[in-house]
Order: sequence, then C-alpha cells, then structure tokens
Amino acid sequence: MLTEVVSDEHIIISAEPIPSIEKIAKRKTIVYETRTDPTVIKVAAEKRKDQLFARFGFLKPKPDEVQFVSIEKYYEPYMVISGKYFIDYYRGCSYTVNVGREVREVILLDHKFTPSQPMDSSAKNHNMIRLKGEERLVSEAKASLILDRSGQDVTLEKLPYAPSERHPKKVLVAFGVEEIDQNKDLDFIRSKLMKRPKDISRLVNEIFEVDERAVIYTPRFRVIYRHVKTGEEKALEFDGVTANMIREGKYTSSQLPTPPFHPLPLSHKFGFGLARPALKEVMQKELLDAK
Repeated sequence: MLTEVVSDEHIIISAEPIPSIEKIAKRKTIVYETRTDPTVIKVAAEKRKDQLFARFGFLKPKPDEVQFVSIEKYYEPYMVISGKYFIDYYRGCSYTVNVGREVREVILLDHKFTPSQPMDSSAKNHNMIRLKGEERLVSEAKASLILDRSGQDVTLEKLPYAPSERHPKKVLVAFGVEEIDQNKDLDFIRSKLMKRPKDISRLVNEIFEVDERAVIYTPRFRVIYRHVKTGEEKALEFDGVTANMIREGKYTSSQLPTPPFHPLPLSHKFGFGLARPALKEVMQKELLDAK
C-alpha cells in the first residue's frame, strides 16, 4: 500500500498561485522651509558671475558685460521610500542516486523505482534512480531608497535637514509645483525588490510591504545671467536651505522648471581638449576682445 508523507507543520498550499499581499503605507508630502533669504543668494551669485562666463578658467569678462536677468525659486522633489519583499514557494527538483549494477528495484517511502544505466559511458560500474520532487524556499529582500525625480539614487548630503512647512499642499500650489505621480516611487522600489523566481511550481505566500513613504520638496534658487556681447545665458543654482551652490550651467527660456544643469567638462573649461596652436589663437582672440 502506498502512503503519503505529511509534514507536522500545518501548511495550506494550492496549485494555483496565491495573489500577492500588498501592504502600502500612505505617502506623506513634506515641503522644507526656505531658510535663506533671496538677497543672500543674490549676493553669493554676484561674487561668482564673472567666473560663470570665464574662458579657460581665467579669462573673465568685464563686470559690465555680465548682466543680471532674474532670480527664480522652485522646489526639487526627492522620493524617500523603504520596504520589503517576502516569498515562500516550492520549485520542482530532481535527485540522482547511484545504486549497484546488481540492483533491480528500489523501494523508498512505499514508491518503487527501477534503476537505469547512466548516460555517461564512464559510469559503467553502477546504475541510478532518479527522484523527482519539490523543494521549498523562502526569500526576503529589503531596501531603503532616496531617489530624485528620475529614479536615480541620491546621497544624504544632497538632502539636508530643515523644518517643514505647516501647509505643504498650499505651498506647492502657490509655486505651481507639479507633484510626483502617486505610483512613481512604488514602481521604482517594486522593480528593485520584486524579483519573483521563474522556477516556481507552487506558491505558499508572497508579501510586498512598504512601511515608509514620503516625497520631500526642497527649495532651490536659480540666478540667471546674460553675457551682453554673445547673448548667452547661464545660471547658478543654490540650495534654499543651506545657501550652498549646487551647480551651474547653460540656460534657455524654453527649459523646464527644473533643468538638468551639468558642470562643464574640464576639457572645455580649461582648454585641455584643444591642440596647442588652436588654444593659442583662441586665447589671443580673447585678450584682444577684452581690450
């Protein structure tokens, strides 16, 4: 008589996948207070405006050639989210057991197995039986993320601490800030954590949990200057909490409220990428223009 082996622990399993259990915390909206007066930002920008249009790092324009255009305030969003993913499942497996050449039958757990000859020609001194079954596995992954609007990881240094506004929604409306989509942060952490195995035969339990969720909007100041001779516009960007300069870059009126400024490459800023004759000609022209 064949018997079925039953584990002592009480487990309810199903041949059909159990829908994932999701526990998602409500997302908080936090707006940092602006701790720096715009006048302080303007003074800091005035000290750096000549360097903004400098050629090769030392050929600076005359003070009257760099014109102040405007100072703008906006808010940069950062997504803070932490969660975990847990999965308990079975997968199919197969074990090979070697037996003697003289063995004609093997009985294990009231199941009969007939040995066969291995495919490997070098294993001629024994036969084998193949046991098919299932393995139970448990996997858990955790993550705590700070992301910018594009989903790139951000260090804590880029997210200074500041008191928050009492009425964050009103501030965002007043400055015309477009809020981050409700599911954007969830999509990022799902893609990082929820890696369901492809070899699942039966699912016991699967849980995706997010226990912390917030979007922090930090104040920024953008000071724009124009070179009166070339008409080129560049901007300096400052943190509205610490007053530290964040980055500088070219600016056009068609840019989005939060343009992706990037520091100029060293080869452009200092002329390292130019051949010596070309560099000499450009420097001579700059010196003539400055007279």
